Amino acid sequence: MFEPSAAPRLFGLPPGADFPAALVSGLVAKMADQPPAAMARVTLYLNTGRMQRRVRAEFDRHGARFLPRLRLVTDLGRDPLAGLPPPVPALRRRLELAQLVAGLLARQPDFASGTAAIDLADSLARLMAEMQGEGVAPAALEAPDLAENHAAHWERSLAFIRIVARYFADDAVPDAEARQRRIVEALAERWAKAPPEDPVLIAGSTGSRGATLALMAAVARLPQGAVVLPGVDFDMTDAAWNSLSSGRIPAEDHPQYRFLKLVETLGLPADAIRSWPGAAPDPARNRLISLALRPAPVTDQWMAEGANLGPLAPTVERLSLIEAPSPRAEAVAIALRLRRAAEEGQRAALISPDRMLTRRVAAALDRWGILPDDSAGQPLAQSAPGRFLRHVAGLLGRRLSAEALLILLKHPLTATGSHLRGDHLRFTRDLELKLRRSGPPFPEGADLRSWAKARGEAERIAWADWIGGWIAELDAGKKRPLSAWTETFLALAGKIAAGPGGNSDDSELWREEAGRVALAAMEELRREAGHGGDYGPADFADLITALLGQGTVRRTEGAHPLIAIWGTLEARVQGADLVILAGLNEGIWPALPAPDPWLSRQMRLKTGLLLPERQVGLSAHDFQQAAGAPEVILSRAVRDDEAETVPSRWLARLTNLLDGLPAQDGKEALAAMRARGAGWLDLAAALEAPEVTTDPARRPAPRPPVADRPRELAVTGIRTLIRDPYAIYARYMLRLKPLDPLRATPDARQRGQVLHRIVEEFIRGRPEGESEAAARDRLMTLAETILGEEIPWPSAQRIWLAKLGRVADSFVAAEARREARGAPVILEKKGSVPLESGHFTLVAKPDRIDLLDDGRVHIYDYKTGRPPSDKQEEAFEKQLLLEAGMAERGGFADLGPRAVEGATYIWLGGDGSEKPSKIDDAVIARTWAELERLIAAYRRRETGYASRRAVFEARRDGDYDHLARFGEWEMGDGPEPEDVG
Repeated sequence: MFEPSAAPRLFGLPPGADFPAALVSGLVAKMADQPPAAMARVTLYLNTGRMQRRVRAEFDRHGARFLPRLRLVTDLGRDPLAGLPPPVPALRRRLELAQLVAGLLARQPDFASGTAAIDLADSLARLMAEMQGEGVAPAALEAPDLAENHAAHWERSLAFIRIVARYFADDAVPDAEARQRRIVEALAERWAKAPPEDPVLIAGSTGSRGATLALMAAVARLPQGAVVLPGVDFDMTDAAWNSLSSGRIPAEDHPQYRFLKLVETLGLPADAIRSWPGAAPDPARNRLISLALRPAPVTDQWMAEGANLGPLAPTVERLSLIEAPSPRAEAVAIALRLRRAAEEGQRAALISPDRMLTRRVAAALDRWGILPDDSAGQPLAQSAPGRFLRHVAGLLGRRLSAEALLILLKHPLTATGSHLRGDHLRFTRDLELKLRRSGPPFPEGADLRSWAKARGEAERIAWADWIGGWIAELDAGKKRPLSAWTETFLALAGKIAAGPGGNSDDSELWREEAGRVALAAMEELRREAGHGGDYGPADFADLITALLGQGTVRRTEGAHPLIAIWGTLEARVQGADLVILAGLNEGIWPALPAPDPWLSRQMRLKTGLLLPERQVGLSAHDFQQAAGAPEVILSRAVRDDEAETVPSRWLARLTNLLDGLPAQDGKEALAAMRARGAGWLDLAAALEAPEVTTDPARRPAPRPPVADRPRELAVTGIRTLIRDPYAIYARYMLRLKPLDPLRATPDARQRGQVLHRIVEEFIRGRPEGESEAAARDRLMTLAETILGEEIPWPSAQRIWLAKLGRVADSFVAAEARREARGAPVILEKKGSVPLESGHFTLVAKPDRIDLLDDGRVHIYDYKTGRPPSDKQEEAFEKQLLLEAGMAERGGFADLGPRAVEGATYIWLGGDGSEKPSKIDDAVIARTWAELERLIAAYRRRETGYASRRAVFEARRDGDYDHLARFGEWEMGDGPEPEDVG
């Protein structure tokens, strides 16, 4: 195939060239004068499975013929080699390292606070794989100056890393990366002694990994060996090449640095890379991109070489720039361009590392029935089986909340193995309403069975028994062997998926592609669990999440043949007419280097490991390769959900270069790029604009018929009628009652209820002659008991008990004074009084009314929050004044008509003070007359129930604000009366 040469053979294709097509065409041309069978003796190593499939397809396009032996570079690690055992399974190594890391965290909890042991083990496994792939022996970590001038954290991490050196020993079972390295070294040694006579090629790889770089060097030195590199920048000058390695720290963030590393390994100059047959779609654009990406020390060449680019308008004629105002606008604009490509029969690919953006684009394409061929697929953790398994794992060892229970019951895979799936959905809906109306926030099996039996339906009772059965299995202990956790977890997941009376084998859990991938992951965990040691429930849940996070599920059925979504690596395999490079913002493309908890940057440099900039350089090469396609759109969002974004460094360089070359019409060329992108943004805005616009809602003031208006309200409802009449309309006429939030939390309402019960039972159980010290002890004991019964949150119990303890002394002392004046007669007992009109009844349930020695009464109201001010009480807070009016009119049967001596608010929080209400006969009479007028007004049809008439704070949300569409109107808008009903 090749002419004899003493120099290693390196070939390259320019950015933008269809690498698989050019590679195959070149091979066919070079073998044209050989017998057909000669092609079968060629060995071709490729970098990815997608590249392998494309190469095979390109050979098919050339007609029936022998194919070369197509192999993946990574397949070498699976080849047999005498004396070298198979690699240790990756999961087994992760579990072994996790045990070591867990021991480290137990001894040094501050080493990496907030990081799960399995996540640290994964990062440690990656470091070990990198050391093995780069050929860095553990001895390199023993250098005495390695940890000099470093923080104590790095010294501790270095000491720990030295412990895992046993995995590098010659007699240790190798990891996959170590085995790959050893096989490559053995293969290079064998080839050096007896090189193969038949051609051997490596194509598509940049040599970013040490073992791959060593293999490429060995192949390039073979008599009939060659390396074909993707995206070689043949426009780089010698000065630019030299600048990549002339500094103190190599410029690994440059797209061509890996090729420089390869030629230096082979002892060749950079211009030794020869051109493989195949042209770039747009050489002029390649020269522009090459100049824009020059390393920082030689960017002065922009002015010198920029003049040689010629007119730039033709150069960027098929290059567009989308600068969207938001990620959504970016996604819709991209989707529109992909739709146009599908309509015109143009092969198009979206390339972006931003998976959120690609999912947005896929969702936008779905409105036109276009399913793109997504190379990354769907993360297994986000698939239905992945979410189900993560939910189940998150329940182990924890108290089951109503929210977690309903999430699991509503999952589409739950109870799919039972014939009662329909009943399951119906019962789940009913249970949600029950839990949101009356709790409990942490339901147990007994609670569910009681609820089901009260409904009296056999299927419902069986369903509750099924849930109660697996709820009882959630508390599986604190620390157990991983194998025991795995069996418990899989059995529990099977029961939940099976449903009542069902079978897990009949469920949907392990079906479809996502189910099969999830099952394979769980079976691997079951095989390797014996190497995992002991786990707590939280650590086990972290492990399940980590395992599922590494899987992907691909959907190829129904995918559009012309529209694809690729990761950045697939830019080398491109054969697309249109390439959209999206998410070009700093931190996304390129991504920020992942933090390394084990070695600092200087440590990596001293040991010969890869610097964080390497990943930036690989991303830069992917960008340069993709930017050379026949037609390219560069896209970014100028603002994300939080703040303005910073354009990717490569995009910033390109726009700055164009803007700085006015003599070549660079400014006009850049403006034309932006104008083409703005056209797609305008189409996206038009698409997103609603077809029918509606005027904002007016401030409602519905006027229902008088017969439908409430004929009874509590004294607290009068306050609502004054402040927010619309809430009365929604609650009593529409009969809409707000549900409690699904995630129950200890709130002010619960605190008020429980403190009222504490005080009531304290008063009822007061013995004769009790001392203040004994009363205080009894109060706190009673509070602790009731809080334990009513409040299921231990932290809230302690906080509320402590707050009560701060006011207990003042409360007990004041209670002694109240006892000396009279005796409590009414405690949380309902009373009522009809108004003079006879069409309305006022009801109340006072906290406490004491009958004094002189025959009058004193009314008390317990407040957990601050009592109302005098002005608030005069205008809105009429509760005590109205209860006083009811007492005078005999509204409480146990008292009869009584004169009111006074009324007092007792603050059960803060400083425990008391606030007397300004009350006398005139005030009571005036308040009652105002009530009569208020009710009379609402007994007339022309009076509407206005929304948020006089709320305490405009920023405070009401229960019915969404129904009143508050936000479409403002507090200053007048109400819009409307007859209803």
